[in-house]
Amino acid sequence: MILVTGTNGSLGALTLAALHAREADATGSSRTPGDATRLLDFDNPSGLDLAGVTTLVLVSAGYAEDDRVIRRHAAVVEAAVRDGVQHIVYTSLTGAGDHLGFALAHRATERLVTAGGLSWTILRNGLYAELFGALMTWDGDTLESAFGTGALAAVARADLADAAAIVAVDPERHSGRVYDLVGVPITAASVAGHLGTGHHTIGLAEYRRRLLDTPGLLPFQPPMLSSIATSVRHGFLGTTSTDLQDLLDHPARDTLAIAAAAAAAARPESS
Repeated sequence: MILVTGTNGSLGALTLAALHAREADATGSSRTPGDATRLLDFDNPSGLDLAGVTTLVLVSAGYAEDDRVIRRHAAVVEAAVRDGVQHIVYTSLTGAGDHLGFALAHRATERLVTAGGLSWTILRNGLYAELFGALMTWDGDTLESAFGTGALAAVARADLADAAAIVAVDPERHSGRVYDLVGVPITAASVAGHLGTGHHTIGLAEYRRRLLDTPGLLPFQPPMLSSIATSVRHGFLGTTSTDLQDLLDHPARDTLAIAAAAAAAARPESS
């Protein structure tokens, strides 16, 4: 059986759906499980039960500070070894992302997975096209961002889910492989052009100030988001690879259209 973690989240839910579309024997898990999904709370190591799981798709539990994320992932890897899991598929971060504020937890988890004694595959996921669009804001009819002229090799979340499902249904074929799953580079200006509007660049100091003034953001999130902006702006996240298209059994989705749709969805109604 294939078990996907974090299926209350977008990537986990899409991965489980992609597995079911391929008629795989798969189930989901979450700390708040619904019908036909398993309870799996990474913050409760003694309660982790992976009995009967042959392939574990470990979707990163990255919504926390690094020490907590790494502790969660270490507990899952230990449970996988204990309960006889044969293969772990880990959704990591693109190799171009080492400058990002959340890279360390991913690289530390890769070490845990590859040193755990089980068969493994590392999926180094690029940043979502949906996120790229959602991080842009509107000033009247003009898009604003701190991305400057930098490009992001953005990926559709659904394509990453499909890639994870393809690996999980045939793990032996992908054992010991590290895939860099990035797409065609897009820019903030190209997103604005797709929407028929202009783009205005703001400075990184202004961007950080706005983040710090945003209600609801957790303490680790402003530096994390700022690291995305500066990495795109200064050309560190535009690297391409054929790994994603080589894995997929269909053409990759149009990331420019997806990013534009996300930006448009955030446009104030008054505009």
